[in-house]
Amino acid sequence: MKLLIFIILSMTLAPLSVAAEQHPIEIHDQLVPQSESSNRIALTLDACSGKYDEDLIEFLIRNQIPATIFATKKWLDKNPFGLSVIKAHLDLFDVEDHGEKHIPAVIGRGMKVYGIPGEQDIIHLRREVLEGARAVEEATGVAPHWYRDATAEYDTQSIEEIGKLGYKIAGFSVNADSGATSKKITIEKRLAHIKAGDVIIAHMNKPSSDSAEGLAVGLTCLLKAGFVFVRLDQVDLREVPEKNDKKSKLRDGR
Repeated sequence: MKLLIFIILSMTLAPLSVAAEQHPIEIHDQLVPQSESSNRIALTLDACSGKYDEDLIEFLIRNQIPATIFATKKWLDKNPFGLSVIKAHLDLFDVEDHGEKHIPAVIGRGMKVYGIPGEQDIIHLRREVLEGARAVEEATGVAPHWYRDATAEYDTQSIEEIGKLGYKIAGFSVNADSGATSKKITIEKRLAHIKAGDVIIAHMNKPSSDSAEGLAVGLTCLLKAGFVFVRLDQVDLREVPEKNDKKSKLRDGR
């Protein structure tokens, strides 16, 4: 009888212990180099939920700076005007999949990233990815090929499943605004250290933040320095090791 109880308890607790042992992975990517002299960089902007940062998008349009926008279904549904502006400039903006409800790609009860609960199971993960992709295609008329989850952290099971669904995961190498929480001067300093091949992550869903102003200064300096901006639908990415095993503290960009 005691043995039976032990077996039942072990089977019940096993999924919890597996989830507890998993450590989410923050994927760091750079552009695959075309040549040693290449000066290409990529700007990616997350539209998690929240509002439309008109100042930032209008700055990019005025300066003809391409960007890849990772939009959730939540953001697309809440911001029809912002969507209309983006759709009018699909020569500049590539819209990719940021999920249906902005949920981290970590699976298991109790799993969280930066306090945000992850997925209950793999079926919910699939829905998050596929419904997010469906929303992007319906909104823009263009099917996405890249995926970035909420918080940009993943567990190994989610990484495998997202690949099986046919999507490439978009990492980054420079975190410009820490989920639209950084001050203008911090954003400028981070962009001042950009090098060829870098993939920048920032946010376009918090117009009350310093993101637009800080990015405007930093990106202008990069243009003057001769960097060329590309969209992710024009390039391939390669994963790079995490420096000094430190996380970039993306935070939540909701």
